[in-house]
Amino acid sequence: MITVYLRYVIDPYKLAEFEHYGRLWIPLVQRFGGQHHGYFLPSEGANNIALAMFSFASLAKYEKYRQGSAEDADCKAAFRYAEQTRCILSYERSFFRPVFA
Repeated sequence: MITVYLRYVIDPYKLAEFEHYGRLWIPLVQRFGGQHHGYFLPSEGANNIALAMFSFASLAKYEKYRQGSAEDADCKAAFRYAEQTRCILSYERSFFRPVFA
């Protein structure tokens, strides 16, 4: 299993737009076989940091998702929405593997 961790720097005045963006992606990740763990929006502390996490059974399945999402019309529309609203200033992506008991 591989878990993708996304840390976003967002425009705090466009929180509603970013939340909409996140709601677009949750079913898209699931459509490609991933398990989305949600988007996490600012509450206390920094008002411009948001997170998202989702998992795939393997890195190969994640790569298949990346390839498929690049061609998918709904995914392209979600990317365009973020570009048009400029709700995301930057982001970084990291990969983790879980450890269970």
